[in-house]
Amino acid sequence: MPFEHHGSRAFTVTSVLKNAPAASGVYGLSNAIEWIYVGESANLQGCLLTHLRGGDPALARTPTGFTYELSGSADRVARQNRLVRELDPVHNRRMDAMSGASE
Repeated sequence: MPFEHHGSRAFTVTSVLKNAPAASGVYGLSNAIEWIYVGESANLQGCLLTHLRGGDPALARTPTGFTYELSGSADRVARQNRLVRELDPVHNRRMDAMSGASE
């Protein structure tokens, strides 16, 4: 199942500050064509702001939107992994290829 209450928000500093809580959860970055990255964090707002400020130069495709769902620390990684399998974001695929991961 995709993100609960999926609603893409603009991936800008103003939008992240207004819409993303500083709480535990999973998030997705996208553009009009594809899902780019799905991640998890103890602080959604802080993590999204880090991405915006160039914290991950490997995100070659520029995200224009984000979405998230709250998730407790015990469930975050498992939920992220389910979303990655379902949505197949391009950056997560690239990271798996670089690490030699296979299913």
